[in-house]
Amino acid sequence: MIIVRYRKPLAEVEAVTEAHRAYLRDLQAKGVLVASGPLEPRFGGMWMVRVQDENPLADLDALRDGDPFYQHGLANYELLPWKVMQGKDGLDAI
Repeated sequence: MIIVRYRKPLAEVEAVTEAHRAYLRDLQAKGVLVASGPLEPRFGGMWMVRVQDENPLADLDALRDGDPFYQHGLANYELLPWKVMQGKDGLDAI
């Protein structure tokens, strides 16, 4: 899981939002992104992603580093490796 929290005014975030969404669409097309969306109220967002079991933080770092919000200094990221125990089959089917 990746939790994104904006650190700049929403107007600055919105100027880069289309590039951010294009990045997420690319991750989804590659099978990396399972789901994403803004939090309400809109102070950030959350991503559910697939990463390797070996060294998941390296994968999470790379995903963060590729995001235009990160590249423009617009957001902070909480990178949470998640070892799914219940419901894994359901997630794998997505």
